[in-house]
Amino acid sequence: MGALRWFSLFFFIWLTCGSAQAERRVALVIGNSAYEKVARLGNPSSDAALVAETLKAAGFDLVDLRHDLKVADMRRALRDFIEQSRDAEVAVVYYAGHGIEVDGVNYLVPIDAVLERDTDIYDEAMSLDRVLVAIEPAKKLRLVVLDACRDSPFSKVMKRTLASRAIGRGLAKVEPSGPNTLIAFASKAGSTALDGDGKNSPFTAAMVHHVTKPGLDLRKAFGYVRDEVLKSTANRQEPYLYGSLGGDDLSLVPAVAAPSPTGPQADPQTAIRRDYELALQIGTRDGWEAFLSQYPDGFYANLARAHAKKIAAEEARAAAAEKARLAEQERVRLAAEGARQFEIEKAAAAAKAAEEARIAAEKVKQVEQDKAAAAERARLTAQENAARELATRENASRERTSKSLLYHLPSRRSRSVPTQLARCKPSYVAWDAMWALSTAFGVSPRRKPSTSSTSTLA
Repeated sequence: MGALRWFSLFFFIWLTCGSAQAERRVALVIGNSAYEKVARLGNPSSDAALVAETLKAAGFDLVDLRHDLKVADMRRALRDFIEQSRDAEVAVVYYAGHGIEVDGVNYLVPIDAVLERDTDIYDEAMSLDRVLVAIEPAKKLRLVVLDACRDSPFSKVMKRTLASRAIGRGLAKVEPSGPNTLIAFASKAGSTALDGDGKNSPFTAAMVHHVTKPGLDLRKAFGYVRDEVLKSTANRQEPYLYGSLGGDDLSLVPAVAAPSPTGPQADPQTAIRRDYELALQIGTRDGWEAFLSQYPDGFYANLARAHAKKIAAEEARAAAAEKARLAEQERVRLAAEGARQFEIEKAAAAAKAAEEARIAAEKVKQVEQDKAAAAERARLTAQENAARELATRENASRERTSKSLLYHLPSRRSRSVPTQLARCKPSYVAWDAMWALSTAFGVSPRRKPSTSSTSTLA
């Protein structure tokens, strides 16, 4: 019991002295769909919702989601976000909606914009430079993502007050002046982006697959986004990334620290197993297809394919059974109505073929079902073995740690506790907590340090 008390006390000291604050990450996400003077856009609202959900799931400390902003609302949202960026290491602004380029300057278009004349752009829209100001205070990484390269309806009807004033197609090329600042376009400068046929645009759908992968450098992540969009649009749309970073990798989500080789090892496939078990509970073709799109390779992917084949076999069996039922029903109807003999024989042959197909499909279904059941039993056995092995390693690690702590304990406990605590030089609040804990363990240090004293080794 005494050994357990000492182990618990030193474990608390280690937690108090070794904890470090994670970097703060914030995002402003805007989706403008309900334009008042031009046709409504279908994707931006759902795109913004998907991006916000993805960033929240990635552990962002703040995700401010805004829909259908008028110019005053957009100005206020950017102003408020400056304060959030000030205390952050990573700041992100994502915008989906209409954008326009006038005289080489890019603007984001609020939903109440009219833009009757080219000079109205200065009052009725927000420049990209204004967005960059909102993320400028971030200490480590600044990212602006614009899914706003659509073919703008405003540029087609806007009156030019100067013949020399250019109104471009898509957005203009940019070169961010601030350090560690990246700007991602859904389509490279001078070209337009597609909305696609689904709920989300091709660019945003690809982006959420890659940019929040832990430890993945953003330049590489957007390279994957580019490849996926080119493939999904038959090379009609090429996303582009502007800006430069240093030699270090910069990711939106920090890499997961590898466990110590001498300590207990966590199961590296915990997340995959959790998603697999969720797909198993859902038990539909869509569920397994979603799992395989996220995890296309490996042990669990093979199990998922076995389950998908079982479902496909069951669907084929059901279709064959229905076809056989209808064929037999047709044969009976023709016989009852006194149809000609060759029609009855034709219907009987069709019914026989359908029945044979049903029986074959039933056999295939049983085979796939047996394969899936065998694979599931193998998975559960492997999971149990892995859990036993992990428990054994953890027990051995705890035993080694306990022996090491006991070996290094001084003989006089009343002096050893303040000595060990003093090595951390914690705050007075931490001293209070550890003092109370040492007292709870039956250890009574001689005196409690004052608020102004600084503990040192005796």
